[in-house]
Amino acid sequence: MRIDDEAVLWSASSADRAGRPLLVLLHGFNSHEGDLFGLAPYLPLAPAIASLRAPIDAGYGYAWFPLLAQGEAQALDDADQATTAIVDWLDRVAPDTASVGLLGFSQGGAIALELLRRAPDRFAFAVSLSGFALPGVRDGDERMSQLAPPVFWGRGTDDEVIPAASVARTLEWLPEHADLDARIYEGLGHSVSERELADVTAFLRAQYAS
Repeated sequence: MRIDDEAVLWSASSADRAGRPLLVLLHGFNSHEGDLFGLAPYLPLAPAIASLRAPIDAGYGYAWFPLLAQGEAQALDDADQATTAIVDWLDRVAPDTASVGLLGFSQGGAIALELLRRAPDRFAFAVSLSGFALPGVRDGDERMSQLAPPVFWGRGTDDEVIPAASVARTLEWLPEHADLDARIYEGLGHSVSERELADVTAFLRAQYAS
């Protein structure tokens, strides 16, 4: 797997990105790089933003890995390969960036957590919107628990897309591995509300102020 450099949407030119932190956006299943990029005007101006296209063609859009219900082993293998592809992309385009943050929705939120688990020293924080922790143990889990990176995890009470087992697993796993800011939004389905976006923006501002 490989991230398509030509499909990446940037909020700033290469010259304007110099010396700035980087915020990487990771879309959900069967979506595309333009989805979360629509949030860019509402996010803090401090970071340069890059919205990536997932490497797997899922029909209407793209995916980071197959749905867990279609086979856990294949999903975990592809998620691992997608994580490697993102790290390789960072090595190509932003090897010297001092601070890299992650913001993902749904499956992209799961990949944001996978990146923290793969390289906890490399990523400053993660925002996981309607996301979840994938099952199993990663080599970086212990180091992540030591560092306890800031993680914002937001989800809605009416989200019927993410299985209850995935939510329960995340509820157990995240507090042991992150400095967790968990938010639950009454009546919200599998989407991002204005209230949640405001909370995310406040979280991001706090990260860039520190």
